Amino acid sequence: MPEDAKLAIARARDVELLVLDVDGVMTDGGIYVDARGEVTKRFHVHDGLGIKAAQAAGLAVAVVSGLDSPAVAARMRELGIEEYHPGHYRKVAVLEGILARAGLAPHQAAFLGDDWVDAGPMELVGLPMAVADAQPEILDLALWVSRRGGGQGAVREAVRYILAAKGRLEAAYQWFLG
Repeated sequence: MPEDAKLAIARARDVELLVLDVDGVMTDGGIYVDARGEVTKRFHVHDGLGIKAAQAAGLAVAVVSGLDSPAVAARMRELGIEEYHPGHYRKVAVLEGILARAGLAPHQAAFLGDDWVDAGPMELVGLPMAVADAQPEILDLALWVSRRGGGQGAVREAVRYILAAKGRLEAAYQWFLG
């Protein structure tokens, strides 16, 4: 196993908080605008179920987005994500606040990103993660990269990776069984 892979697994074991970007991570990055100028987003159901699995297994999930969209706010409410922070291109201070409220150190967090606005948080956390179709600079920062692109199940992959490293994946699966 390559050293980077060993390091990523070791760091994943310490993760108690997964922080996600939205556009390009939870979505495919497309912005759909209707005739009235309303923006809608497409989310992958596997990612939503992955977030619920993380929550069921005791892994906290937060979301920090550069854009502010009513469609995203509605999805965050539906998923039960309390730490949702829209409209932040400078994400480090927001992430530091989330960590402080949770009583966690930066090494106990993972951040899944795709674009330049995610570089700061990725440099702060213990486990920087990127979606497969992230910008090259973001891929270079990541210790773990999904096989799937943003909005295509990459969040679910990240959740599975962290829960497996922590030995909690089977418990999350069993929660859904009953």
